[in-house]
Amino acid sequence: MRVTRAVADVSALPRTVFGHRSLMWWGTLGFIIIEGTTLFICAMSYFYLRRNYSTWPPEHIFRPALLIPTIQVILMLASNIPMWWADRASRRMDLQGLRAGFLICSALAVMMTILRWFEFRALNVRWDTSAYGSVAWATLTAHTTLLVLELAETVAFTALLFGNQVEERDLSGASDNAFYWYFLTGVWVPLYAIVFLSPYFM
Repeated sequence: MRVTRAVADVSALPRTVFGHRSLMWWGTLGFIIIEGTTLFICAMSYFYLRRNYSTWPPEHIFRPALLIPTIQVILMLASNIPMWWADRASRRMDLQGLRAGFLICSALAVMMTILRWFEFRALNVRWDTSAYGSVAWATLTAHTTLLVLELAETVAFTALLFGNQVEERDLSGASDNAFYWYFLTGVWVPLYAIVFLSPYFM
């Protein structure tokens, strides 16, 4: 008995795809789900520990300062504009526009990482002072690991874009980087509200 095999001609399929048609996009989505779960656990731990204290922050602990964290959250939200521009440029196969967008985003990522150092100081509590200090530091630390990784990836990708070996598929990678950037900056908005604003109302 002869065995027949289905054969398909895929030569006409595009070599570079964006969004959910890209395997890298699905990998990025999986990473977002994993890291989003970690940050969700930090947030829920914060509210769980709050139930164990009559005041929040506990007595003799200052509330966090708001100036630097507020500048940070505004900067993160504003950074989505040049990243969106770079994302659009990648889909147009516009290498010059993509280079400009990632240069701006690399500089913004450096600024956000520097501000994060001052955000830790703005907590006005050590990590080992109380459960409040531990959970506040844990939340910032968890998000900081993502910020530092995104800084390294964005700077490395920017260097790649200015090299001589840029391939068409690299432009799709820029769009996937933008996808993760939107998550990184967007998820910080509720975390900022929990860690820095909620002590003034809880």
